[in-house]
Amino acid sequence: MHQSEGMKPCAECGAPMGSRSCDELFHALLALDHSRQAPWGPLHGVSVSCFLLQHPSRLPADGGAMARTLLSAYLEGGLEQANQLVAQARRGNSHVVKGGPSRVDRKVTPPPREAPVRSPFAVTIEDVAVDGTFPASRFTERVRAWAAATVDAGRRDT
Repeated sequence: MHQSEGMKPCAECGAPMGSRSCDELFHALLALDHSRQAPWGPLHGVSVSCFLLQHPSRLPADGGAMARTLLSAYLEGGLEQANQLVAQARRGNSHVVKGGPSRVDRKVTPPPREAPVRSPFAVTIEDVAVDGTFPASRFTERVRAWAAATVDAGRRDT
């Protein structure tokens, strides 16, 4: 699905780099996400999860466990199921919850101790960006393909 074949690839996700790096594309996507407008805003958690898992140097302390769980929920049950998981995690992280954070009711697989050598992903942020602007047309379909490619690559690596 890569559109810019022949260019120097990203060291982490394997995307061929056009005029903008993955990091620059990610910041452009975050700006759209934070507008809270469809189609970008509702898919913020999914987009961030895909990016983090494809750029492991940026993974949070949990090694990407929550990101993997969120993508699985999204692919299995759509945005509604992913949003329920995010809401549950937010409630569990709330400072007003007595007794500390609640447990997420999904099995979370811990990351491997040593990250395997990762082959390029079938779909990356470069593909989702299209021309670097993340056009609204078919954005949801591109993000779904990105999530599926990220999950599929994770299955190959384990």
